[in-house]
Amino acid sequence: MSADDSSTGDDATGALFGGDAAHARAGAYEVLARKYRPRRFEDLIGQEAMVRTLSNAFETGRIAHGFMLTGVRGVGKTTTARLLARALNFEPVDAPARAKGKKGKDEAAFGPSIHLDPPGVHCEAIMRGQHPDVLELDAASRTGVADMRDLLDSSRYGPVSARFKVYIIDEVHMLSNASFNALLKTLEEPPPHLKFIFATTEIRKVPVTVLSRCQRFDLKRLDAPVLAAHLGRVAKSEKANVSEDALALLARAAEGSVRDALSLLDQAIVQTPGGEVSGAAVRDMLGLGDRTRLYDVFEKAIASDGKGALAEVKDQVAAGADPAVLLKDLMDIAADVSVAQATGEDWAVAGPADWASRTRALAQRLTAAQAARTWQLLLSGYGDLQVAPDPAAALNMVILRLAAASSLPSPEEAARMIAEGTSPPGKAGAPLEASPNVPGEVSTFAGILAALDRAREVALQVDTERFIRFASVKTGHLSYALAPGAPTGLAGRLKAFLDAETGIDWHIEESETDAESMRERERRERAERIAEAERHAWVAATLKAMPGAVILDVTEEPPPLENPAEADNVIDLNARRRPA
Repeated sequence: MSADDSSTGDDATGALFGGDAAHARAGAYEVLARKYRPRRFEDLIGQEAMVRTLSNAFETGRIAHGFMLTGVRGVGKTTTARLLARALNFEPVDAPARAKGKKGKDEAAFGPSIHLDPPGVHCEAIMRGQHPDVLELDAASRTGVADMRDLLDSSRYGPVSARFKVYIIDEVHMLSNASFNALLKTLEEPPPHLKFIFATTEIRKVPVTVLSRCQRFDLKRLDAPVLAAHLGRVAKSEKANVSEDALALLARAAEGSVRDALSLLDQAIVQTPGGEVSGAAVRDMLGLGDRTRLYDVFEKAIASDGKGALAEVKDQVAAGADPAVLLKDLMDIAADVSVAQATGEDWAVAGPADWASRTRALAQRLTAAQAARTWQLLLSGYGDLQVAPDPAAALNMVILRLAAASSLPSPEEAARMIAEGTSPPGKAGAPLEASPNVPGEVSTFAGILAALDRAREVALQVDTERFIRFASVKTGHLSYALAPGAPTGLAGRLKAFLDAETGIDWHIEESETDAESMRERERRERAERIAEAERHAWVAATLKAMPGAVILDVTEEPPPLENPAEADNVIDLNARRRPA
């Protein structure tokens, strides 16, 4: 291949991602993680907030002298640092010719700029790490104060050819405390020609005194759908046929790291040269289980079919799947179920459509508490598996534990049975679905209060009796007003209880009403009974004869006497003398 042909191919690739032309011309294979390393800010994916902030800073000339880039592995910290170094020292190749004899606005165009296309005079050398004014240092191998002193001594001298001298210090958290202290003064008041760019995966290990002197950018993990789409574009550029299932598996395995995802894609492409890279090939490469069959395992386990679930797991372990990875995938399914329950139609899964449909079906089948219990069982089992001498046997025990727990009442039903003193319905060992509630039991004011009493929701019951003024109630709908002094969130607490009690999504709305809360009605009725009693001639005379006596309450009338003539001599009042 001629040099011209090589350049043409590299330029075509670089138009989208920016391949390393020099490396390609050398004849060596270039891994995808290097070949598709971004060469412009526009190529960065998933970091829109950072790019927007830097764009505004460069446009307005408010450029900091220190930058701190943090994030997990493979999200682009070093690449962003090099892009920043290029932007700070950007100079168009034809700058001298364009600037000749021109003043004013044209001069501003030759200052720092994040628009790096086409590359400038210093861009190629900076991206290769060979520019004399851009020094890339590895803090892990130069942790001592002597190294920092040498660096700071050289920082006093101006740049050789570029606009700024830029120090890129990777894994800066590895510096010693003495090195950090030596750096502080120069970092706070650097010479005009000096810029610092730090990168770290352990931001909490960097002293606050250093962080406060830098502009911090947290580079985000990429969501699995975004990462899968990026891998699809790379595969298309490489003319590799990779299935959507395989891309989704690679994206999930990368855990948000672009570099990890590209390295895995590099490995996956060679699994089936010239053919389609299928999900099965990727699962075999990564030691993953078949996600579809793992849904079968999950469904059998929560249906108390321990035998069927174990058979599925045994087949996958025999096919080479790692027990720890299988259990982690089951945990992912449990987590997806809980998230799908909480977010409803807004939930989206990074994977084939059948994953989403089966997850939503499980979300409908389990209550929120059952899904949370399933997650806790799997999480506890994952810890056991890490210390078990036989991981496969430990996985089997976790599956059996999950199957046994599925035959127990749901947490909501267990609480109800404890309150009522009843036994679980159905034959022993049969899986329990969400307990069927009779909505009619809570379709009245009295029904709601009775349900609260049965569930022993003492605090909520007391607050409801004191502050809820029921306007109207029917199944699934409650209209109310709040009495003065009602605690914040009372209506939400009552809705959550009614939803769990009936299995219905209740609509609760506040409205105008003349109704009274239960406690307000009790106080009013007691006051009316007392007032009526005080009007009785004999009671009035008794109160007058006993100064300080008050009527606290009036009980129900006693049964009629056999001799009505004696009625004037009998009174049923809770009258007590108040102590002086």
